Amino acid sequence: MARRRRGRGGNGQHHQQAAAHNQRGGPRRTPREPADFAKSTGFESDIPHDKLTIAQARRGTPANRPVRVYADGIFDLFHSGHARALMQAKNVFPNTHLIVGVCSDELTHKFKGYTVMTEDERYDALRHCRYVDEVVRDAPWSLTPEFLKKHKIDFVAHDDIPYTSAGSEDVYKHIKEAGMFVATQRTDGISTSDLITRIVRNYDMYVRRNLQRGYTARELNVGFINEKKYRFQNQVDKMKETVRTVEEKSKHFVYRVEEKSQDLIHKWEEKSREFIGNFLELFGPDGAWHAIQERSGRMLQALSPYSSPRGSPSSSPTRRRSVSSDSIPSSATASPPSSPSSHSSTKKGRRSRSSPKVASTNSKHAQ
Repeated sequence: MARRRRGRGGNGQHHQQAAAHNQRGGPRRTPREPADFAKSTGFESDIPHDKLTIAQARRGTPANRPVRVYADGIFDLFHSGHARALMQAKNVFPNTHLIVGVCSDELTHKFKGYTVMTEDERYDALRHCRYVDEVVRDAPWSLTPEFLKKHKIDFVAHDDIPYTSAGSEDVYKHIKEAGMFVATQRTDGISTSDLITRIVRNYDMYVRRNLQRGYTARELNVGFINEKKYRFQNQVDKMKETVRTVEEKSKHFVYRVEEKSQDLIHKWEEKSREFIGNFLELFGPDGAWHAIQERSGRMLQALSPYSSPRGSPSSSPTRRRSVSSDSIPSSATASPPSSPSSHSSTKKGRRSRSSPKVASTNSKHAQ
């Protein structure tokens, strides 16, 4: 932890120096410019380059005397595994100037194999890594004492696995024996060979993708028959994608229709229940309409009394009320007439009641 703090302090000192340089009116610098390429004549400095031990380097060196650490490689298809190795090399000492050597295409094709990226592309990729301070182009395959002296290299950083190449069991064997080797750790799960294997395994897919993007069959080194096959497969995939899209849209549409229909059904059920309830409340046996009918019937009966049918005056209530027992003779009510005399007397009595003038005349005549 202490070593890591000193390393951060060194970076902070570097930023403070850059800020002071900007305040003095110097050129405005970006947060991290690309690393410089090494001079063809090697490293030149007025400060004597004394030999450092690992213990001295770990304790820390003056700001004007950083520890010059060298890391080399092919760095084809630059990936996070490369960046992590360079990060470890940069932070192995508190004050480190990291130099990265990149082998040319000629050496790489001779000792290792064909590369995907050209040497210029690989040089430029290393320049833009944040941990790199200097890039050496056309680096040697095996490090010689002359090369180490030319670039004033203090230590060489690489993973500790023996690197068998160029007829040697380990090209870093003499560096380890000289006490100039510092080990870094490899990142498992990723390498340039793994990336190339993925491309080869999915060759057809990548060819078809590049044909869709406008590359010609000649640029992809694809024959006429294979080109037609890949283009036909692309058309089939497009049709499948179209069908899948239409299917998804139709499913979404059906789902929305189902949701709407369910909502309509629920609303219809609610409205129908409400309508039925209101109908029963109004027209049911105990409803308001029945009560209104009863009240209206009572009112009509009170305003216009019931009258009997025509031809039956005796059954009328008014007729019954008008006819009384005083208007009927007691003899008529007691027994029926038994003789003509009684019948005539009755007629005389009726005639005398109905016409009082006649009765009075008769009475005068009698007198």
